[in-house]
This record gives sequence, C-alpha cells and structure tokens, in this order.
Amino acid sequence: MSNAPLKIGLGIIGFGTVGQGVWKHLAATRRNMEMRLGVKIELIGVCVRDPDKPRKVKIPRTQILTDPFALVQDPRVNIVCELMGGTTLARDITLHALRLGKSVISANKALICEHGMEIFAAVSQHGGQYFFEASVAGGIPVIKSLREGLVANCFSEIVGIINGTCNYLLSRMEKESLSYETALKDARRLGYVEADESLDLDGVDAYHKAVILAFLAHGKWVPRKNTLVEGIRNVTLEDIRRASDFGCKIKHLAVIHRDFSKGTMTLGVYPALIPLDSILARVDGVHNGISLTGDVVGTTTLVGRGAGQDATASAVIGDIVDAIRALKGAAFKFLTTEDLESYATLGSTARMATLEEILSRFYLRFSLRDKSGVSAEVYRILAEEGISVARVIQYEHAGTQRGTHTLSTYPVSEAAMERAVRKLRKLRSVLEPPLVLRILAPAS
Repeated sequence: MSNAPLKIGLGIIGFGTVGQGVWKHLAATRRNMEMRLGVKIELIGVCVRDPDKPRKVKIPRTQILTDPFALVQDPRVNIVCELMGGTTLARDITLHALRLGKSVISANKALICEHGMEIFAAVSQHGGQYFFEASVAGGIPVIKSLREGLVANCFSEIVGIINGTCNYLLSRMEKESLSYETALKDARRLGYVEADESLDLDGVDAYHKAVILAFLAHGKWVPRKNTLVEGIRNVTLEDIRRASDFGCKIKHLAVIHRDFSKGTMTLGVYPALIPLDSILARVDGVHNGISLTGDVVGTTTLVGRGAGQDATASAVIGDIVDAIRALKGAAFKFLTTEDLESYATLGSTARMATLEEILSRFYLRFSLRDKSGVSAEVYRILAEEGISVARVIQYEHAGTQRGTHTLSTYPVSEAAMERAVRKLRKLRSVLEPPLVLRILAPAS
C-alpha cells in the first residue's frame, strides 16, 4: 500500500489583486501547510482574460489559461478559487464546479447575495463544498465565528463597520477636518474605491455583506426592498463636528436586529451616530469591526483589516485549508441538505419589520431662515408625528440670515420620521433638505 500523501490540485479563476495575493502566499507557505495537513498541494494554474497583462506576481506561462471551464473540468483540480467578481460568468463557473462535486472558494459577496440560495442548493445536491469567508470583512473570521465558534447563540443584534472605504472617508474627515470631496479624492488615489463607486459610497457593498451575515445568523435571505440602504454622500464635515457635541462619532454601519419576542427582524445599512466610548467608534481607517450580541456569549467584537490583498488572501487560504480537511474527511460538511433545512426553519420564524415597527433615536440637522416663528413651525411638525426632542443645539452663521439646528430625538418609528421630513422639506423657511441620521447604542 502506498503511503504517498493525498494530492490536492488548486485552480484560481481571476488573477487580480486578491488572486495574486493568494498565489503569492500559497507559494511561500505551501511546504509548511503540506506538513501540517498531510497532503501534497499542487498549484495547477490560473485563468485570466488577458494573459499578456503585466502582473506583479509572476507565474509560468504554461500555468496561465483563458478558458475558466477548462480549468474547472481539469481532473487534477479539486479546489476552485473563484476570485473574478461579477455575478454572471462567476455564477455559471461556480455552479459548474459544484455540479462536478468540487470545492469552491469565493470572495464574491454580490454573487452570494444574489444567487446564494441556488449555490447552496447545488452544494447539498451534488456533494461539493462552498466556502466564502473572504466575502465579508476581509481578514476577520466573522463567518467562521457565526457557523462554528458562536453557533450556540441566538443573535439579537449584529452591528458592523463592513465597508472600509466609507470608514476611511469618515475617519479622514473627522481626524483631519477634511471635506468629503477631499477625502474621496485621496481614497481614489490610494485605490480604496471600487471602479463602480456607488458600490461603496451608496451602501451597496455593505448591503451585500449584511445579507450574508443575516442568512448565517437567522436563516433568512433579505431582499433589497425590505432594507434601509443609505450611503455617506450627504454626510458633511459639519455633521461630524456636530456629532461630537452629542458625544458620538459618525460611522457607516450595517445593523441586523432580531426581536425574538415579536418575531421580527430588521436589516439596515446607513451612516449613524454611535457613542464615543463604544468599541466600534474606535475602529478607524480601512479597518472593519463587527459586534455580535448573542444570548449565551453576550457581545463579542471582532476588529481587523477588512480589505486589501493580504487580509483577503488570508481568509481565502483559511478556506482552502478547510476545503482540504473536508476532502480528507477531517472536517464537518457545511451547507448540507440538513443545514439548509435548518436555516429554512430558522428563517421561517422571522418576518421583516415594517417601518412603523422599526424604532430608533435620530439626529436631525436642518438650516432655517432667521425669522421669527420659523422654529415653531418645525417643532409643530415634529409634534404632529409624535416625535419627542431630547436635545437641541443651535448654531448661528454670522453675517447671514440663516441658522443651523441639530437635534436628537427619543425613540420613534422610521415611518414617523419619514413623514416629518417630507413635511419639513415643504417649508419655505427650511433652506436645504434636512439630514437625518440614526443614533445607535451598540452593546459594547
């Protein structure tokens, strides 16, 4: 009987920043990993659109392919790393590999958000494996924490800074008194902004990641129509300064809340005020941070690098190790038929809350014409909607006929605040559209 170690073949589809990082670090650590895992790891090849494009990581030309399906079908390839992005060709490649019973590793949050049900069903039907740690929060092992380390918990709240671009912009604005436009210009120069800037700046990227977390925590796929998704384009340096007057910082957050007593769930992605002494308030730059509040463990906060070549490559390689262990029969299977049935049962116990049911404290900023009686009009509208004001700070603008009012409210429904803002926009005395931000008090 041969004692030769099991051969594991690896193929990478997409050789951009992340793909090159995975190859680079695997090449450097492969011998050590082979000894730890008791296998022989073979880097079969990579698939790219343009084989002649200059790349920082050099590999033999014989290992560069242009047909992703040929790489997937190669009998030597046991594990496929889908690192190309997009949701069309990436979906077809992923499903093809899973139907062949292969393991697929992905960092593609948009693909999982849009086609997760189909992909997971293919896993349970054909016996392959699907790992996606790198799809949320880069190098922070939040997915592994939810599906393994914290599996004993029911999560009443998950609050996270999960878009490094937004966090970088708000941090620069706060620390250096920069305008949004200046901070954004620097972020573009440093390559921190997606080619499609709306993914970062309008909250879409964070929404994709939040949907994945919501499924893992609550078994429910949340469609866009049932979420509150906002970006940071309307947050000004003035708002960041005013937030400090309320003892808070502004962070772009993903918030998943589950009320087990009412059977409701909410998912929102938006800029919000959080207390200066909270852990997430101290997560700056391109870092990510996620607080998970469970009924057994209490609140656990994970902080680390949420993006970048090395952080994401670390997560991908961690999934490669899990895939190898699964192929050896030394790790539990994930997304089996039993898993999906359990998630479906869990998800059926929650419905998405209506705007009337979602309560929050709010920060409201508006500019008023400096004229007798205009403030009374504003507070009359707030009172009509049952909005109680907790604190008001007014700022005069010397030499102008306007003043800025900022206020915080006691908890009120999203629907009531939405109606109040619509009414405020119609007042001639309100000189610009009011800005509304939520005020959160995370558990840590």
